Amino acid sequence: MLKITDLFCGIGGIRLDLEQTFNHRNVECFFSSEINPYSVKTYQANFPNTLIFGDIAKIKTQDIPDHDVLLAGFPCQPFSQAG
Repeated sequence: MLKITDLFCGIGGIRLDLEQTFNHRNVECFFSSEINPYSVKTYQANFPNTLIFGDIAKIKTQDIPDHDVLLAGFPCQPFSQAG
């Protein structure tokens, strides 16, 4: 089982690519974090059984579970408030 953590997950594109690479077998996401409420809604629609933790700045390091792969998105330039 490949355990993943999905930070700055946006709508879940990076996770979807990884899961499709493994044909949705032996991949389980144990932790997801996203701050944008619209992205969270879309992520939940794409992955309905996933609990999404909010602002990563408010999460303690020890609360992030052990994982084999750390996914981390980057701001989408045309849409991000971060630029």
